[in-house]
Amino acid sequence: MISKKWIACVIVAGFLSVILIDQLLSQPAPPQGGPGQGEGRMRFDPQQMQQRMMERMKETLAATDDEWKIIEPRLTSVMTLSREVNARGMMRGFFGGGRRGGDDQRQRPGGQEDTTRVQSDVEKSTAALQAVLENESASAAEIKQVLTALRTAKEKSKQKLAKAQEELRQVLSVRQEAQMVLMGYLN
Repeated sequence: MISKKWIACVIVAGFLSVILIDQLLSQPAPPQGGPGQGEGRMRFDPQQMQQRMMERMKETLAATDDEWKIIEPRLTSVMTLSREVNARGMMRGFFGGGRRGGDDQRQRPGGQEDTTRVQSDVEKSTAALQAVLENESASAAEIKQVLTALRTAKEKSKQKLAKAQEELRQVLSVRQEAQMVLMGYLN
């Protein structure tokens, strides 16, 4: 039997895939011959994608501008914590560690390092566990210690997520709450 969490993950992944595909198809072609650009290659702008996703969320929730000013920061918090709790370690494991060129730096469009984004404790612990697992001479005690740190970080994030979900739920109408449940952001 498929668990509710997996169903929610599939729904959210499908929703995000549709948004990403729409984002990629609707981008204008970049200027030809610029530094770091190949011919006909489109640039991915995560901030623009985030903005479009939030606009669609506002439309889906049928939120007024005043309502959205209250909902958006709470929804952003829930979305961030949901990704942290549910997907980060899973995605890294599925796609071979998720590292770029041997390091775990975040990249901006054009290959520039993103120094503005701070890694969460879960991300740091996940990277530490990945590093320990890559070290073939790591002892079982070392692995267990880092694994325990990751589990502790995830548990703290789960608690933060539960609090953020409750704060979001408090400002939603019943219809909006139901939409958030269908999207997997609320239980």
